[in-house]
Amino acid sequence: SMAMRFEDLEVWKRSGRLSADIYKALRGLSDYGFKDQITRCSLSIPSNVAEGFERLSQKECLTFLSYAKGSCAELRTQILIGIEIGYIRPDIGKIWVKETKEISSMLAGLIRTKKRFVKKQ
Repeated sequence: SMAMRFEDLEVWKRSGRLSADIYKALRGLSDYGFKDQITRCSLSIPSNVAEGFERLSQKECLTFLSYAKGSCAELRTQILIGIEIGYIRPDIGKIWVKETKEISSMLAGLIRTKKRFVKKQ
């Protein structure tokens, strides 16, 4: 059967949408250090998912999925701090935090599935 295309993955779509939302919402923010950090971090989630799915070995795929999951935790931290310092509106931040938690569980599920596949090989 045809291998799964990363573009078809719900977790790729959702993390990409979240990244775009963060870029748009923080467009006017003048603290470039913070803005650069959080946008880069958000971009790294769908990017690592894509890279993992384009890798030929399941083991390599797992490495990139695990990077994506790490970036997701990093992003959640930055959102929470952004709310705290008044850069991110609490109502929007709360939605983003919830989304990072769901993306994180989706990644955990993918990682579990892939690990089972690696064991069988």
